[in-house]
Amino acid sequence: MKKTLLFSVAALIVMLSSCGKKEASLSGAGATFPAPFYNIVFKEYAKSGNDVTYGAIGSGGGIRSLKDKTVDFGATDVFLSENELQEMGADIVHIPTALGGVVLSYNLKDVKDLKLTADIISDIYRGKVTNWNDAKLKELNPALNLPDKKIIPVYRSDGSGTTSVFSEYMSKVNEAWKVEIGEGKSLKFPEGIAAKGNPGVAGIIAETEGAIGYIGSEYALALNMSSALLQNSSGNFVAADSKSISASANVDIPNDTRVVITNSSNPEAYPISTFTWIIAYKEQNYNNRTEAQAQALTALFSYIISDAGQEIATKTHYAPLPPVAVEKTKAIIQSMTYNGQQIPANQ
Repeated sequence: MKKTLLFSVAALIVMLSSCGKKEASLSGAGATFPAPFYNIVFKEYAKSGNDVTYGAIGSGGGIRSLKDKTVDFGATDVFLSENELQEMGADIVHIPTALGGVVLSYNLKDVKDLKLTADIISDIYRGKVTNWNDAKLKELNPALNLPDKKIIPVYRSDGSGTTSVFSEYMSKVNEAWKVEIGEGKSLKFPEGIAAKGNPGVAGIIAETEGAIGYIGSEYALALNMSSALLQNSSGNFVAADSKSISASANVDIPNDTRVVITNSSNPEAYPISTFTWIIAYKEQNYNNRTEAQAQALTALFSYIISDAGQEIATKTHYAPLPPVAVEKTKAIIQSMTYNGQQIPANQ
């Protein structure tokens, strides 16, 4: 009886010790653009024993949540400006996780391979081109049977990195857009229907014949939605795919990885391409955070940029990080600290 009791106590101690190996739970919030990738890569990482929850609330919400210190990390499709970095109250690191494109997806029965230029996109969103059989569209697409149907532009209602990337490109290449609509995470569009998140915009396009809207390329690919071929800086009409998006990243990447890759000069590049980032505080000892949380966070970042993590990115219709971006990101992760000391690897 005594031996049995001793054995039971010993077994309980072992069991409790093994339960303690689940060191930390992490939470993040932000961009809807990379959410299909994050939903899977976070689930795979959780098999290490550290759960990750993610709220796809838009890039603006993710930045605010990190600033308020209500999450362990934020996610954004546009890197923080110098002013935004100062407002965060402490040093921020940018962890690029994958590349994607912003596509103009449309709902027109039996119309494939629609060609669009930035000028026509601007005219559509500014209410200057309102019908699908407009002369400008017919001239650009002489082989297509474009219907006599009203164009219904769709845009984001929430603070959105996708909107920021799209509008940054449009402002760069179209003066009328720059003057009348501008660039940013939240904009006032003179025409169209607003929807929340990439899923919301994709849903309205899918349900509304004649609709067109800007969404992450991965949503269009996953849902088999038609997307326009866009004219790039070389005059070529290019579809968004892993190859054309990766071609946009053939640029000098700074050590902090904050770089714009829209309107690439590469003749094979898709013109509205972007990195997507996770952001976090460089010094992790704040708000009573434990070293275990810091270890779990850096381990998560390392997993995302690993071969296994990047394979998930590819399978979910994103373009993987180029090798130079991976190496620079490894250095950023190693620069993160807890109480001023480098964070040890999570065993």
